[in-house]
Amino acid sequence: MGRGFNQIYDIGDNMSKIDIICGSKSDQHILDKVTSVLDENNISYDAYVASAHREPDKVDEIVKNSNAMVFICIAGLSAALPGVVASKTKKPVIGVPVSSALGGLDALLSIAQMPKGVPVASVGIDNGANAAHLAIRIIQLAGN
Repeated sequence: MGRGFNQIYDIGDNMSKIDIICGSKSDQHILDKVTSVLDENNISYDAYVASAHREPDKVDEIVKNSNAMVFICIAGLSAALPGVVASKTKKPVIGVPVSSALGGLDALLSIAQMPKGVPVASVGIDNGANAAHLAIRIIQLAGN
């Protein structure tokens, strides 16, 4: 249902139920875990690479133009991406911390410790599959 990573740099058709944003192209292995579950469940998605630090305008454009019901944000190191996305939308945001420095603990803590009013759900380190399963449950609650 979704598109491959080779099209990840383009703004999608805005018809997806889930938008996946990776902070870096090196997050491909986590993206694959997410899209595998979504494909198995026939859930539409669009995927993008946009760094919260290096490409904030691109992140803004993706969020502003999205018709998706849920965002999944994959990020390592400082893992700012999920929080930045959550600050720009009222839609649910699921953060996937990526193991890199400190075994991913830094990313996990960055995603989990959000300020009041900027909620981000977090799954385990590198656990893109659970992010997809959680997004599917959210969509099912909405009756879609």
